[in-house]
Amino acid sequence: MKLLLPTSTAGSLPKPSWLAEPEKIWSPWALEGEQLLEAKRDALRVSLQEQQHAGIDIVSDGEQTRQHFVTTFIEHLDGVDFEKRETVKIRNRYDASVPSVVAAVSRPKSVFVDDAKFLRQQTDQPIKWALPGPMTMIDTLYDGHYKSREKLAWEFAKILNQEAKELEAAGVDIIQFDEPAFNVFFDDVNDWGIATLERAIEGLKCETAVHICYGYGIKANTDWKKTLGSEWREYEKAFPKLQQSKIDIISLECQNSRVPMDLIELIRGKKVMVGAIDVATNTIETAEEVADTLRKALQFVDADKLYPATNCGMAPLSRQVARGKLAALSAGAQIVRQELTA
Repeated sequence: MKLLLPTSTAGSLPKPSWLAEPEKIWSPWALEGEQLLEAKRDALRVSLQEQQHAGIDIVSDGEQTRQHFVTTFIEHLDGVDFEKRETVKIRNRYDASVPSVVAAVSRPKSVFVDDAKFLRQQTDQPIKWALPGPMTMIDTLYDGHYKSREKLAWEFAKILNQEAKELEAAGVDIIQFDEPAFNVFFDDVNDWGIATLERAIEGLKCETAVHICYGYGIKANTDWKKTLGSEWREYEKAFPKLQQSKIDIISLECQNSRVPMDLIELIRGKKVMVGAIDVATNTIETAEEVADTLRKALQFVDADKLYPATNCGMAPLSRQVARGKLAALSAGAQIVRQELTA
């Protein structure tokens, strides 16, 4: 990106009520068959338009065609049985009924490539596409086949690499891997988590990003955050090794968080997607609040490497709130942009 402080979203945007029940993750579709396909494309167009209207520079699909940022990808793979469900603890935080890995996992065909091609046809702006990361994928399943988190992660990394290469060929400029699990399983992250992530980006020429956050603004996550004390230093465990990795951009949560901003110094040299919008509240930030977060980050990351973004996805928020937050992100970035070029 030649533009200084290019803005983007970290992930999902709210779905319109005619597509799925709003303000929910895992919300069932309101339509089916051909009507659903058409509605998803319409929602993608609307989501793009709302990002453009707000002044967002790097646009996305808003995850309009998927129910969930992890599960929708897994649904398209062989070797996972969605009927055979087990209860597991997601990221050591809450119990969930999840599908089971019953055989070798594989990807019979592309998952999001047609949607990415469609988005590419709608805009000349840079586009970013989010995929679940290997570690976060294994944390959303019961593994009755490999019986090894690491083995399953390597298999998913190969599958993600296949998908990522096809997304790149479809015209995607930045491929982002969502790894909220990196803020939980610290030993695994350094032992094999970052290595599997590098396997997922192998051979890509487009920019790559990893998004590490504290999760959607749902009760299980906000309750967990209350247990983390006055400083959230989880990034400290993964950042040194990520700084040495081949990932181009590292995305983290900053707005209204207790993350010490100086942790960004640990990834000096990388591009940093700074979360300047809190997705766990309906309060819309002012442009000046966003600008203040960005100014603090600029102490530890060079201006040409700072990408203002949201903390996480905004699917659980209302469309009105999300629109306001996107506009605030854009306006706050413009304030700092003007300060830097004055």
